[in-house]
Amino acid sequence: MTTAIFKNIKLLPALGLLTVAMASSCTKKFEDYNTNKHEATEEMMATDNLKTGAFFTQMQRNVVLFRDGVNLSSDYQVAQGLTSDLYSGYIAPTGTWYGGMHNGSYAFIAGWIDKTFTSGFGSVMPGWYYMDMYAKEQGLNEVAALAKVVKVQGMHRVADAYGPIPYLNFGARDVQNNYNALQDVYKKFFEELDEAIDVLTLYAQGNPSATLLAKYDYVYGGNVANWIKFANTLRLRLAMRVVYADAALAKTQAEKSAANPFGFIANANERATIKRSNDLDYLHPLYEIAYTFNAGEVRMSASMDSYLNGFSDPRRAAYFTQANDGNYHGVRLGIVATNWTPYSGAGISNLNVNQNTTEVVWTTAAESYFLRAEGALRGWNMGGSAESFYTQGVATSFAENNITASVSTYLADNTSTPIAFADNSGQSGNNAPAPSDVTIAWDNGDGFERALEKIITQKWIAMYPDGPEGWAEFRRTGYPKLHPVVTNNSNGTINTATQIRRIPFPQSEYNTNRVNVQTGISVLGGPDGGGTRLWWDKK
Repeated sequence: MTTAIFKNIKLLPALGLLTVAMASSCTKKFEDYNTNKHEATEEMMATDNLKTGAFFTQMQRNVVLFRDGVNLSSDYQVAQGLTSDLYSGYIAPTGTWYGGMHNGSYAFIAGWIDKTFTSGFGSVMPGWYYMDMYAKEQGLNEVAALAKVVKVQGMHRVADAYGPIPYLNFGARDVQNNYNALQDVYKKFFEELDEAIDVLTLYAQGNPSATLLAKYDYVYGGNVANWIKFANTLRLRLAMRVVYADAALAKTQAEKSAANPFGFIANANERATIKRSNDLDYLHPLYEIAYTFNAGEVRMSASMDSYLNGFSDPRRAAYFTQANDGNYHGVRLGIVATNWTPYSGAGISNLNVNQNTTEVVWTTAAESYFLRAEGALRGWNMGGSAESFYTQGVATSFAENNITASVSTYLADNTSTPIAFADNSGQSGNNAPAPSDVTIAWDNGDGFERALEKIITQKWIAMYPDGPEGWAEFRRTGYPKLHPVVTNNSNGTINTATQIRRIPFPQSEYNTNRVNVQTGISVLGGPDGGGTRLWWDKK
């Protein structure tokens, strides 16, 4: 890990300067346009780009952090690499920091739990504020709608990590607000997505060949239909998130997305990723963390080892490298080793990621099918059966990862199960029994919980390496069943069996916003620690 992870946040002053510069060049008042409100003129689009484009790029660059000339790969590491990526069961740390007394064993390091919060409130929210303000000033409701979608995509990750956040009354460069209860934040998420999807749907229907902010859109290049599909998928994701806390709300929001004429993300070409272009070239953060930082500070997790090896899953080769014995071997979370060298050596599988070609992914296409599979399992109107969506989810995941092995053979496997974990480092004490006996093949005779476990297990595999989603789904459903930490250094605040449920509020908030942090704790429902369940974590 580099010392850059502790660098000061300097985005807000830069944002202020950018705002002043833009305002000084855009002081002319624009005439009202006597045109169809769902049609965009060339002049409107030019103005749109001038006043909103820079903030749109800022928002997109800060949903998932990457090395782009402003953020560093080490920013990604402390934003999710040392929290949700670990707690999701995807990867495990092999750095020698603090003798293992760190986030990986539930002994939180203050500088390793704040970046998700500070990037959200230091970049995503201010970017949204100004983009929304300028778009509405010009009557460009469709541009304001895009901003809302990216805002929710960025900020639900923050809320799902911490719980209550100061969201509802956010002002420009101001987070000194009372924290809002998570259920109120989620209701606002749904309001914003409802409004945005309605506006974008009308715009796309009235302007079928038009694009929005194409020059500044790293995700879809201005393709409005794809943004609507993404927003519908995001609304379904969040609907499913709250199903155990408010089942009626979840069903209503899910079925809204299913009824939208543009539907959901359906194939690899529609998944939401940050594309490289002449305007944006970036290094994938997981490459640097796995290969560059101190010769690599993460490896394949023990949970991925158990599931992928147990299923003989052909996605193993897409996700990880072979160890020196030709097999795939992971690492337990929370190990306390006397010798860390074997864990970063050739006996353990590294991440299969290319720093220049692997894209940062917001949402896989496979996820949308597994979301619908669960909705159908619950009896909601998703436009198909749980089995059909489950099958499509696995097939789409194979396609997204360029897997040529037979998906039908994989889906027919009704005997393979996750295997016990055997530590391949040569050190003892870290083995673990098989985490589950779940199989792959769909069986209409399965009860609800076994069917749900199959859906979420395959969804978890397909979403790799999206740590925030993998961890959130584990907390929400209990699936997939993950290996617990070997050593729990939380001093009893986190139950080893139920595992970590959230990360504490940043120390910087205690230093500068203590009164309102206390408000957040009061609506959290428990102490500000890793063992307190969030509002939607009700199962």
